[in-house]
Amino acid sequence: MCSLAPLIAECRMKINEPNVDKSMMSIKQNYLKERTKSFALQIIKLVEALPRGRTANILGRQLLGAGTSVEANYRAACRAKSPADFISKMGIVEEEADETIYWMELLIESGLVQKLDILNLLNEANQILAMTVPSIKTAKRKNNDDSYSAIRIPKSEFRIIIHG
Repeated sequence: MCSLAPLIAECRMKINEPNVDKSMMSIKQNYLKERTKSFALQIIKLVEALPRGRTANILGRQLLGAGTSVEANYRAACRAKSPADFISKMGIVEEEADETIYWMELLIESGLVQKLDILNLLNEANQILAMTVPSIKTAKRKNNDDSYSAIRIPKSEFRIIIHG
């Protein structure tokens, strides 16, 4: 079992506050970009602190891939070319965050790390996941609303649906 005591203090994500003069969307994007990047860096430190051995190497490699992919795919989602592209990329962020949680749980349950040593990092993964899911749902709802009908009556709840 490895001691990750030095990592415990660093797992408390220190995030730079975004500039308040930017648009709300930009602030949210920058905030989550900073947060996912900080998360990826903490994952790297965790993997580097794992004990040497076949199991730790394999689990560490999986964790490293999934954990750093969260940030990479979120950045890609911010550059999405369409709402469908954004939804797809955010779906990958969701999957990778969930997979990261899984690998950390395996590290804990296999006895390679103490839960207390990575609890803050595990909580951060769960928080990122919790922020990602509503974003996907909102984007899907907006995307479906926009493509629901070909014709809309302005300022009305009535829609003309054209089936073809």
